[in-house]
Amino acid sequence: MAQEIADEKSPALNEQQLQMLKLFKKPMANDDYHQIRRFIVSILAKNIDDEMADLEVKNNWTSETYESWGREHLRTTRRK
Repeated sequence: MAQEIADEKSPALNEQQLQMLKLFKKPMANDDYHQIRRFIVSILAKNIDDEMADLEVKNNWTSETYESWGREHLRTTRRK
């Protein structure tokens, strides 16, 4: 991961990312790290849930829509 950050081809970190790195400058207990990580992941998951709920309303998606998608396949033919 450190290599990814140092890689010149990687985009520069934004201000929020830099601030988060400053917060975690000093090592912390593993339990604290895991608790913070779970909290951040739960926020991201909530954002995804909210976005999906908005899309469902906007596009009038229902449980039947999802069932229909589940019966479809997304396979493509191989190109030579």
